[in-house]
Amino acid sequence: MNDILAAIILGLIEGLTEFIPVSSTGHLLLAKAALGLTDPSWDSFVVLIQLGAILAVVALYFSRLWKVLIGLPTDPQARRFALSVLIAFLPAVFFGFLLYGFIKQVLFADPAIICWSLIVGGFVLLALDRWSPAPRHDDAMKLPLLTALGVGLIQCVSMIPGVSRSGATIVGGVLLGVDKRAAAEFSFFLAIPTMVGAFAKDFWESRESLMVGDHLGLLAIGFVVSFLSGLVVVKVLLDFVSKRGLSPFGWWRIVVGVIGLGIIYAT
Repeated sequence: MNDILAAIILGLIEGLTEFIPVSSTGHLLLAKAALGLTDPSWDSFVVLIQLGAILAVVALYFSRLWKVLIGLPTDPQARRFALSVLIAFLPAVFFGFLLYGFIKQVLFADPAIICWSLIVGGFVLLALDRWSPAPRHDDAMKLPLLTALGVGLIQCVSMIPGVSRSGATIVGGVLLGVDKRAAAEFSFFLAIPTMVGAFAKDFWESRESLMVGDHLGLLAIGFVVSFLSGLVVVKVLLDFVSKRGLSPFGWWRIVVGVIGLGIIYAT
């Protein structure tokens, strides 16, 4: 397949799946395998283009984030929100650096792990929609610090491809008493430092391979496509989750996982 077309397809998949609890990385790795993209640089590609989707959050929430930023010296609420995001982010830093090699070399290389993760996570979402605890917090910018830490710890499970970063943070938030809409919104905010950190680490680790050929050009294409498609998803996701819950995403994960396993075991 033409590399430019592959970059567009992967960028579109990233933007459409980054913020919904279906695992963007899992879908990207399965798509990469289906497209026959065997060059190791594509593994870095699927991580690096995630920053494009994250910038969609920055663009859409710019006024609120800017208000927090300029309010840090004087506004206790702004400092508390920033601290809650930082506390939720720190577990990913610790476990990300500790397990980076194992995740990239072992877990990313096994499509069966991705498919099983999709299926198990799908049943978790179905169960959560049916038996979720009563929410105690409905503002993503005013979560208790211990709740934010709990969400950050649960987010680390998403280092397993197929689990879903947004899915883990939303599930973690709901289990800890956060309203589904607020949990999804906090997932957006937490994605910013988490994915910027992942981007920086992977870009540094892969800098030499990315300088070969047209890899940087392909990365730029995937980056832009993921940003534009991410804008669309962020705009509609909160209302969708509030009205429909998480079950549609759970069924989607199960269907994709089962199809993936069928293809793997058949071949």
